[in-house]
Amino acid sequence: MNRTTLSLTLATGVALAALALFVPTGSAQRDVGLLDPVEAQAQLERATRESQRAEARAQRFQRESEQAIEAADKAAREAAAIAAQIQRAEADIEAARARYSLVRADRAALSDRLAERQQPLVRLTGALQTTSRRPLALSALQPGSLKDLVYVRAVLDSAVPQIRDRTAALRGELEEGRRLERQAVQALETLRANELDLQARREELAQLETRQRLASREARSSASRENERALALAEEARDIDGLMGQFDAAARLRRELAVLPGPVLRPANLGENGSASAATSQPEPTPSASPTTAAAPPSDFQLPVQGRTLAGFGEQRGSGLRNTGIQLAPAPGAQVVAPAAGRVAFAGPYRGYGRIVIIEHPGGWTSLVTGMARVDVAVGGEVIGGSPLGVAGGEDPAITLELRREGEAVNPLQFLG
Repeated sequence: MNRTTLSLTLATGVALAALALFVPTGSAQRDVGLLDPVEAQAQLERATRESQRAEARAQRFQRESEQAIEAADKAAREAAAIAAQIQRAEADIEAARARYSLVRADRAALSDRLAERQQPLVRLTGALQTTSRRPLALSALQPGSLKDLVYVRAVLDSAVPQIRDRTAALRGELEEGRRLERQAVQALETLRANELDLQARREELAQLETRQRLASREARSSASRENERALALAEEARDIDGLMGQFDAAARLRRELAVLPGPVLRPANLGENGSASAATSQPEPTPSASPTTAAAPPSDFQLPVQGRTLAGFGEQRGSGLRNTGIQLAPAPGAQVVAPAAGRVAFAGPYRGYGRIVIIEHPGGWTSLVTGMARVDVAVGGEVIGGSPLGVAGGEDPAITLELRREGEAVNPLQFLG
């Protein structure tokens, strides 16, 4: 009964392999939050784009830091380069998690298909095992004639080719399952490597920030006075719009003072009436009510954090008001950076918005970043686009970005490069 044994071997092998596919492989198991396949595919595409952009920013900042001469400018661009590398690692982690989710979804679908075919294979395996254990002589002595035995052999002869054909597709799917398992292991290894890279970059950034704080101790007194003034303005403001309005007014006043003429120099020869009168008779320029109009938006404007959009500009909030910015959902503990170069006007906690940062940009522009769990900048400090501002929260973080032009909120997405 060689053909019977062959058919038994084929059916048993396929059935056992199908059953083995349902048992999770230990090398590919890890506590990774799985995503819906559609969401995972969208996140994979978004994370890949964000990783490429962050890597380009990191290389640009690295080149600029190598060309910088002043120590402060060099340190700022080094910090921006490290922050971009952190964001690249975060994007790579999201991409690896999305790939793992897609692979797991494919494996689950394959397991479902094999489960549908499992029961017929099990029944066929049981029947063939029963037949194979029955000796030929015993079959001849059983009630009936040898005609039945010949009929069974004929059925087996015709069934074996069909078994081979049907199990060929199953063997292909089993190989596909092993390929998906290898992809899952590779995705987890990539995820682990990106997490180690992220940890190393954050340690590098912390060391650089420590060196910067030690170097800026001399300017702490003036920064402390500015911080106290900013806190006083925050106490007076009723809400976030009022706070932004106060800082817009303060920035406008500084711009007006900056364009005022300096003191008139004393004439060199008071005896010469003509020259003296000519020096004093020149009309002084009259400052304009808005000497610096809203110029072009900040160059190299970027989002402070990478993530999917929770609320867009102009969308209606629960209170019935229109959203004056955009709200993003980054990864827990994600790096938050400055959207553009400017001066830090406020940095710290504010009523119900977590820790916020207000940055005054040249040309009458102001940006607001809210929802941070930690702030790493101080009031009065100068930042460049991409400089680290802080980190997002650890559980369901939401970072909001507002951009204002002369106090009027505008859609920041239209200025992204």
